Amino acid sequence: MKVLLVYPEVAETFWSFKHALRIVRRKAAFPPLGLLTVAALLPGHWQKKVVDMNTRPLEAKDLLWADYVFVSAMIAQRRSTKEVVERCVRLGVPVVGGGPLFYGYAEDFPDVSHLVIGEGEALVPELAADLERGQARRLYRTDEHPELDRTPLPFWDLIRLKDYASMSVQYSRGCPFNCEFCDIIVLNGRKPRTKSPDQMIAELDALYERKWRGSVFIVDDNFIGNKHRVKGVLDAIIRWQERRGWKFSFYTEASVDLAEDKELMDLMVRAGFNKVFLGLETPATESLKECGKGQNLRRPLDESVRIIQSHGLAVMGGFIIGFDNDPPDIFQKQVHFVQSTGVVTAMIGLLTAVPETRLYKRLEREGRLLFKPSGDNTSLEGTLNFIPKMDRQKIVDGYRWVMDTIYSPTMYYERIKAFLETYRPRAKAALEKNDFVTFVRSLWYLGVRDTKASRSCFWKLLKETLIHYRSSLADVVTVLVYGYHFRKLFHSGMFHRDEVPDGRS
Repeated sequence: MKVLLVYPEVAETFWSFKHALRIVRRKAAFPPLGLLTVAALLPGHWQKKVVDMNTRPLEAKDLLWADYVFVSAMIAQRRSTKEVVERCVRLGVPVVGGGPLFYGYAEDFPDVSHLVIGEGEALVPELAADLERGQARRLYRTDEHPELDRTPLPFWDLIRLKDYASMSVQYSRGCPFNCEFCDIIVLNGRKPRTKSPDQMIAELDALYERKWRGSVFIVDDNFIGNKHRVKGVLDAIIRWQERRGWKFSFYTEASVDLAEDKELMDLMVRAGFNKVFLGLETPATESLKECGKGQNLRRPLDESVRIIQSHGLAVMGGFIIGFDNDPPDIFQKQVHFVQSTGVVTAMIGLLTAVPETRLYKRLEREGRLLFKPSGDNTSLEGTLNFIPKMDRQKIVDGYRWVMDTIYSPTMYYERIKAFLETYRPRAKAALEKNDFVTFVRSLWYLGVRDTKASRSCFWKLLKETLIHYRSSLADVVTVLVYGYHFRKLFHSGMFHRDEVPDGRS
């Protein structure tokens, strides 16, 4: 059996880092971790190839080589996935579809030969056996959440690691919280399942032995969902880093209650973590109550951010506008919170009702749903896919103002300065050749080629960093490069679309 595993093109979004990738000389931000894991679940005697369309084009010869094309995709890859399926149909190559996209949008893909809805460890072995017998069903579906000791090492040799800005590994699945808008608990359950320390070290060894050095993203939606177990794996990573000479730096996603556990923050920093993404959502207390974000109400949010950053973890924040309980001045409140806390990487999106979530079902009952989302909550196309309580145009106009404000050169650089006042870098990390190359290229892209206003802020901040915050230089260069991407993204025309879809699902 010859299987081609295809990862469709990711739309240009906040997290695509398309414009930043030019500076760091990489083709894509992250590798297709799920697809590489599926490859490892397939029979060893099958022939397998991977085409990540974010690093190279999918050619007809690739498709004609294959007996089956396996496609794994997220909602933000919906358009590219449709194009891949259409090409396969024209060439007569059967398609197997899996991943979050097909969970909520299966009916949009009638030409997919076999649908895999659920976690691969529970379904792929059965699917593979049926394909070999020529008796495969169209639908393979399960709500089972298998333990992760069944998860094999990803087949890293199917991709070129140097095409990517960061590598990815997964430690856990599932989250103990029950936020109304979140589909993670729908897909992965509320009981966090984890890999053993030995599994994690084996995955890090696999990357190290393939000469990877630098950033590793632990892709868990809540890395600290099981705090007892995560401390054990962090101890193992610390010992591994000591043996390997601190060649990896880590970042991940977590819940805000991280601020309540000093031991956990200390362990993360000692293990080499220097960034963490938090679902901060909103400074509006009633909106946090509305969406069931109780973990964000245990202490003032700005205090939690400062505690975490003072421990050496730079906070990247996710924010949402469009809750029913948002006050009229929510736009000003969001800007003030982001600027005052120094959350430099602030992904502020419009509320989106994703299929199967509690939010989607509630809005459906209330007759307020309009259309299915695009998967990019920072674009005006495919977001705010319901009838809001606040006037829609006010929300859209306010959102545009927020994004124009926080990603203007002056406000962005002021935010970096606020970040530097509380951030205390502590994680060890060995500098690599590409770090120096990135720094030099940032001087050209940001200090010479950028707009006059941006260049002025860049040189002023670089000077202040070298004088007062030299230990944070690597972090500052990173967020400066991020800022270049964000400015390009939000002023590319995509963000300023005037039309909002009005078709009904």
